[in-house]
Amino acid sequence: MTTTMMIVLAIAAIVVAGALAWYFQRQQSQRLKARFGPEYDRMRDEVGDVRRAEAALAARENRVHKLHIRALSEPEKARFAEVWRHIQTLFVDEPNGAVREADHLVNEVMTAKGYPIADFTQRSADVSVDHPIVMEHYRAARSIAERN
Repeated sequence: MTTTMMIVLAIAAIVVAGALAWYFQRQQSQRLKARFGPEYDRMRDEVGDVRRAEAALAARENRVHKLHIRALSEPEKARFAEVWRHIQTLFVDEPNGAVREADHLVNEVMTAKGYPIADFTQRSADVSVDHPIVMEHYRAARSIAERN
């Protein structure tokens, strides 16, 4: 095999490797966009770099995958629904108290499901893995609760 032939093969191998890397990165980007929806865009805007944002979202997935998130039992669902109905009735007469109780209920549900709730930033990142659309509303509600 001539030196020229070896150089051509090496260049071809590099081009193929680059194309494969690009393809797999594109697949990963599309998967993350589909999984995280508006959270993908929020993270990209917040970080300012697509690669770093995608790395952060992938890290979230890995972290949540290691948690023991579980579905609520039917009795738990019924109890939480009843508490939620009660909180809604309080809202007219005591909006601040209702907001505080709603925040407490969200924390209680998250704990029951197995999410760590130590701080809001980590909690919202964890929830965004399985419920990215809910996060927009959750952040807005949290902002209202903090203002009150």
